Amino acid sequence: MRVSISAPLLVGFLVARAVANVTWTATPLNPPAVPLAVRSPYLSAWLKQGSGQALNDDWPTFWTGMIVGWAGFVRVDGVPYSFLGNPTLDNGVLKAVQKNFTYTSTQSTFVLSAGPIDVTANFLSPVEPTDLVKLSLPFSYLAVSAASTDGNMHSVQIYTDISAEWVSGDLSLTAEWSTTTLNGIITHQVQLANQTLFGEVADHTQYGSTYYSVQNPPNTVTTFQSGPDIFVRSQFTSHGRLTNGQDPNFRAINNDWPVFGFARDLGKVGPFTTENIKNSARARKHTPSTVVFSIGHVRDPLVQYITASGLQNRTGYWRTRYKSVDAAIEGFLPAYSTALSSAVATDAKISKDSLKISADYEAIVTLSVRQAMGSWELTVGPDLEIRDGNVMAFMKEISSDGNMNTVDVIFPAWPIFLYLNPALGKYLLEPLFQYQASGLYPNPWSVHDMGSNYPKALGHNDGRDEAMPVEESGNMLIMTLSYTQQSNDKTLITKYAKLLNQWTQFLISDSLIPANQLSTDDFAGTLSNQTNLAIKGTIGIKAMSIIEGLLGNTATAANYSSIAMSYAPQIVDFATGTGANGLKHFELSYGNPDSWGLTYNLMADKLLGTEVFAESLFKQQSAWYPTVAQEFGIPLDTRHTYTKSDWQIWTAATATDITTRDLFVSSVRKYIASGVNSAPFSDWYETTNAKTQGFRARPVAGGHLALLVV
Repeated sequence: MRVSISAPLLVGFLVARAVANVTWTATPLNPPAVPLAVRSPYLSAWLKQGSGQALNDDWPTFWTGMIVGWAGFVRVDGVPYSFLGNPTLDNGVLKAVQKNFTYTSTQSTFVLSAGPIDVTANFLSPVEPTDLVKLSLPFSYLAVSAASTDGNMHSVQIYTDISAEWVSGDLSLTAEWSTTTLNGIITHQVQLANQTLFGEVADHTQYGSTYYSVQNPPNTVTTFQSGPDIFVRSQFTSHGRLTNGQDPNFRAINNDWPVFGFARDLGKVGPFTTENIKNSARARKHTPSTVVFSIGHVRDPLVQYITASGLQNRTGYWRTRYKSVDAAIEGFLPAYSTALSSAVATDAKISKDSLKISADYEAIVTLSVRQAMGSWELTVGPDLEIRDGNVMAFMKEISSDGNMNTVDVIFPAWPIFLYLNPALGKYLLEPLFQYQASGLYPNPWSVHDMGSNYPKALGHNDGRDEAMPVEESGNMLIMTLSYTQQSNDKTLITKYAKLLNQWTQFLISDSLIPANQLSTDDFAGTLSNQTNLAIKGTIGIKAMSIIEGLLGNTATAANYSSIAMSYAPQIVDFATGTGANGLKHFELSYGNPDSWGLTYNLMADKLLGTEVFAESLFKQQSAWYPTVAQEFGIPLDTRHTYTKSDWQIWTAATATDITTRDLFVSSVRKYIASGVNSAPFSDWYETTNAKTQGFRARPVAGGHLALLVV
């Protein structure tokens, strides 16, 4: 007999079945993908989840989904177990059983049972928003610890390796490698034999090197080996140590899969006592039963940037302190305990602030932090001087089109920078301002991005970048004022007052009745008379009024304020519709009474305190949204049933009642906990079934912190 299931019931059935595959305790939830090592657009390793993958069920992947080989074994009293990755297992090699998984803003921690031993793998990607050297270091930690669960002492050895897959998106290319020991640190270095400066293949960089390191403290036995994956791993699983040998045969990445391994003999390992736990950050501090590895990817120069005098190669900010990669590793790897303490404090603050909204909100925010912070890089000019205007940040528009410093990608991500350190936002805006102030960009509105392909910020001197004139001009004004308000730093508004006025003049001409054009949601297509664009442009004009006031230009400030305040009631008249339920709402576009959309741009009115739009309009929208909600959220607009998570949280920040706010939050939480997807936190998904629509790992996840900044 054929049984039919209605669509809503089918979705619920599939979700229930998916999450039921998770056999471990997941705190706060089991996400679509787990961040492992996420520090830059090119150091971005994740563990796909979908319906649930233990740490040793699958290979870690780059954010694109390509495998980056990372394997781990533990030997317990001579019996080998796998705990990381999905390598081919020899006879006698068992799989450890995952017991629990926890993620915070900076850490992902797995506990697996290997016979009488629990193995804890802590993946830490530091977020140090006020220490720019630490923030800019392109390295991440893996700390592996072991503890007896039966009260007895056991002989334990730990092994991990990485493959050459970390260095390119083309596995047929030849890699080369070396292993060195310096100041008690052993490092495997891997890179392409033939590199392409500023090149990419499948979003992987084609230059620079991957570094995998471990300390070799006195009175410990630490061994290393490079070679074909099967040989190196079998050496450990059979003998509990490596040969200290190096493979001399440089070859293609996919030819006998060269790997680069370390093994540490922990000796006899017992249970963690109460005193041990108290003194070791809940058993994850660097103790004798813990071995800490660092993984990094280093390029120099980081980016190429266009200036009025030519192209400039810019280097990582961390080089203002460390003059070599070896020095950087020597500063980073031994500092794990300090980094962990700092991470715990950062995690606690973010969780505490998020929990003031709800536990659902904390689950969203803590999954978003590493994703947003791992999408950009902090640079200085070739002179390595730290001075105003010489520190610039560059963001990759991950997964959508790879643009560089896309204004309408920085804008939705903006809340995380305001929350963590507003100066980080300034560094992202600086290259956009300097480029346009040079006169190289010909259009009267703000540029869309700094370059079509990361990491080449070559500008658009022909003016043929993707045109979002109201969108980007409004974004720049709103971000600039919010930075100035949060930091009390007037350098941007002072240096670039002419540009800001130029964009304001454009907004005056095209915001009240926006021409047919794209908004940031360009995948939805162009549209005339977009209400949300009119709102953004008008708030942008008012923002310039405040900027002029801060600069002492009272007459200009009054003029811009008058214009903005005259536009607002006209927009309300043009754009107010009434639904079949009798509730008023903003239309998606003027004169289209059956349309509506998320008016997320109203959040800027709250953020800046501009009060362009009456409180009654916020109440109107808050009452409307619950009437159009779907299973996993509120659609972006009436053209489709898909939505965006960032704009939902922005819209939640405009809600005038807790019920509507929490509807947005709980819907996004339900989406990421659904078990339907395996891509790193996609912001674009279908509200009827929770399926992602193509985006992944994008920096706009920073927008999920919107409720923390209004």
